[in-house]
Amino acid sequence: MPDTPAVVATPRSRVRVPLRFHDGYEADAEVVTFHGLADGQEHVAVILGEPGPVPLVRLHSECLTGDVFGSARCDCGPQLREAVERIAERGGVLLYLRQEGRGIGLYNKLDAYALQDEGLDTYEANAALGLPEDARDYTAASQMLRALGIGELELLSNNPDKADQLRSLGIDVRDRVPTGVFTTAHNVRYLRAKVLQTQHTLPLAALAELNAG
Repeated sequence: MPDTPAVVATPRSRVRVPLRFHDGYEADAEVVTFHGLADGQEHVAVILGEPGPVPLVRLHSECLTGDVFGSARCDCGPQLREAVERIAERGGVLLYLRQEGRGIGLYNKLDAYALQDEGLDTYEANAALGLPEDARDYTAASQMLRALGIGELELLSNNPDKADQLRSLGIDVRDRVPTGVFTTAHNVRYLRAKVLQTQHTLPLAALAELNAG
């Protein structure tokens, strides 16, 4: 097993935050900040419900356009909303990670959108900008989990790379639990590319049919 992160992160603060979504759903959360994260970013852990010995955990990458403005070009906003409710029911943690655009940043993500409008898929657009397909590193996420006393979990994600990285960092991912499928007329090509390029667990046949329509 690879070495775990040498720097140990510790909780910095804890604060109760009542959450309310546009559809009226509400949840009470405890938001935790940290000292000593490897990448120096201001990631937060959102603790929901009563986490058990093997909590449900989601690693959610920040998406300003989807999470805040409700962009239909991705499925990030609906995934965030779903994750909060499912984790609150089961008990667990949502790690909100400051990794906009799969780690390339907001401006680059918007530049990639412009290239997608010209026919490239999301991964081809990143490559055309000289950027990696996915620049995310989950070392800080593993530090946050350890700081919260979580060494084993079930991961709410369609992305096998998240589970693989956590396992390589010494976190015991017992199972990967798929999220819902949130399609719009504007994101079907994006979702299909995630299946073909990075083996996300989404129904390819249904996405192909929607894309053809």
